[in-house]
Amino acid sequence: MNTAAELEELNAEIVKCRRCPRLVAWREQVARDRPARYANEDYWARPLPGFGDPDARVLTVGLAPAAHGGNRTGRIFTGDRSGDFLFASLYRTGFASQPTSTSPNDGLRLTGMYIAATVRCAPPANRPTPAERDTCLPYLVRELRILGTVNTIVALGAFAWDGVLRALGTMGASARPRPAFGHGAETSIGNYRLIGTYHPSQQNTFTGKLTEGMLDAVFRGAGSLAGLRSARLPAPPTPGASPRGRLT
Repeated sequence: MNTAAELEELNAEIVKCRRCPRLVAWREQVARDRPARYANEDYWARPLPGFGDPDARVLTVGLAPAAHGGNRTGRIFTGDRSGDFLFASLYRTGFASQPTSTSPNDGLRLTGMYIAATVRCAPPANRPTPAERDTCLPYLVRELRILGTVNTIVALGAFAWDGVLRALGTMGASARPRPAFGHGAETSIGNYRLIGTYHPSQQNTFTGKLTEGMLDAVFRGAGSLAGLRSARLPAPPTPGASPRGRLT
C-alpha cells in the first residue's frame, strides 16, 4: 500500500472515532447550537483527519480543531482566524497554493507539507485534557510512521510540542533533558528536527506576540532544514510577476 492509500485508510478511521465522550458531546452540541452567522451551514462535527502532501518533508502539528473552524468545515485550520494567519504564511513561504483556506473544496493544495493536530476533536474552551491528548496520540504516531519522507516537524504551541515529544517517545525517539518549548526552539530527536512556534491563535496574533514575520521565519527555516531549498520568503515582485515563492 502506498503512502496516500495508507493515509486515506487512517483518515477514514479517524473520522469515525468516538473514544472521548466529552469531546463527542461538545463537537455535536456546537453543531446543534451554531451561531446565527452559520445557521444555514451543515457542520462536520466529527474528528478531523490530517491534510496535505503525502510526500511531505515537513509535518506541522496543531493543538485541536476550532469549534466553528475545522469542526464546521471538516478540514483542519479551515474557516477560522488561526487558519487565515497560518495559511497566509504557508503561501508566502511556498508551501501552500493560495493564501486562504475556507472549505475542503476551495482548491487549496500543500506542497512539501502535511498538517495534523494533537487532538482531533474540538474541545470546550480550546482546552483538551491530558487524557484526551493521550487517547488521540496513536493517530499522530501512525501519521509519523506513514509519512516516511518527513524529517522536520513544526509544533504550533506548547501543547503540540508536548504531544510531538510524547509521540516520538512512543516511537523510541527521545531527548534528555526534555527539550523546553519556546518560539523558535529547535532540537533533534531521532531522525527528526523539531521546531516550536507560538500558536497562531487570535490571542497571540492580535497582541503581536506572534507576527507574520515570526511565523514566516519558522516555516522558511523548516523548509531549509527539510532540504526544500526554495522554501523562502519571495523576493520583491517584478512588474507582471506573481509575488510568491515556490517549492522545488
